[in-house]
Amino acid sequence: MKRIIPFFALALFLSVFLVLKSCVINNPKSEECQIIKITIKSITEGSSYDIMFHDNGTDLYYINRGLERGLNLETLNAKVLNKTVTLHLPKLLFGTSEHIAQMAIGDDIIFTEFD
Repeated sequence: MKRIIPFFALALFLSVFLVLKSCVINNPKSEECQIIKITIKSITEGSSYDIMFHDNGTDLYYINRGLERGLNLETLNAKVLNKTVTLHLPKLLFGTSEHIAQMAIGDDIIFTEFD
């Protein structure tokens, strides 16, 4: 009985670690993303210098630390507001993230994290 408890504790720890690790988006690849098209209705600044993009409904998508990466809200408003954009959203273990790995209008890439 004394050997079973540490075994289950270790198994639980490893399971929790793997689930949490799968939620971290590191170096996304195009083939690991879901591609969607949305119409941007508003752009706002989020917490931690994120840029938030709102669609017609209740969905919102973000560029992580977009303001730190040299993007600015005025330029993005001029380029994408009320236009249909293509988003690459990384797939996670339990679904798709709202994190934007790439944003494009037609063939014009507005933002990308791909190498």
